[in-house]
Amino acid sequence: MTTVSLAPRTALFLPASNPRAIAKARELAADMVILDLEDAVRDDAKAEARTAAVAAAGEGFGDRLCAIRVNIADSAEFAADLAAVTRSACDFVVLPKVETAAQAIMLTRATSKPLLAMIETPAGVLAAAAIAAVPRVAGLIAGVNDLRATLGIPADGGRDGLALSLQTIVLAARANHIWALDGVFNALDDPEGLATECRHGRMLGFDGKSLIHPNQIEIAAAAFGASEAELAEAQALIEAATGGAERFGDRMIEAMHVEQARALIERNRR
Repeated sequence: MTTVSLAPRTALFLPASNPRAIAKARELAADMVILDLEDAVRDDAKAEARTAAVAAAGEGFGDRLCAIRVNIADSAEFAADLAAVTRSACDFVVLPKVETAAQAIMLTRATSKPLLAMIETPAGVLAAAAIAAVPRVAGLIAGVNDLRATLGIPADGGRDGLALSLQTIVLAARANHIWALDGVFNALDDPEGLATECRHGRMLGFDGKSLIHPNQIEIAAAAFGASEAELAEAQALIEAATGGAERFGDRMIEAMHVEQARALIERNRR
């Protein structure tokens, strides 16, 4: 079980087979680096990517969290991926297309690593609460591209058709006190679109966003972070609270609001 206040605002996927991208990631402001062995790596480069991921995790990324995304559970690469992750120094393992709690249990037992489970199919959404309840599942990641495909939503169809799935993922995470990370934004040259989607994700309750390009980090971090005004109000609320239900400015607050304010400040401090 993780602490929501310490969840990453930005989780950058990068191909484990790309040494230049790995080197550059050590200079980026992402909260988490996810070394990808799956979609971003050609079939003939899988073995090379595994070796590179283990080496990169061993070298570390400074104060950034490090995860390795393995190939899907029924793939020919899966067993070798598990062996690589198990011997690596990564902080988390990411498993795509998780659809059952049994898959999550198998993965955490096999690797002894905390799991970030990607929810990418209708079956995964319907099982999200059970998956999130598995010990050592640290968070859920919305796999929006695959969700669109499996739900029959056009790629340019916006997020309306995903609303129930995204909120279900957040509900499952919150019910089990684990992280919830929003899915990727595919358009690399649309900063306004990314900012809008990040704001939407935050309004749904996601802790942060998974990213596919370094240029997306600053926008996502700002959207999922706290403004100076929010931090100032949180500090003022904490200092004003004396216990129980009471008035703060033009609204009523209680212990829950004090806890939220403290979490906001702690997350920003990190």
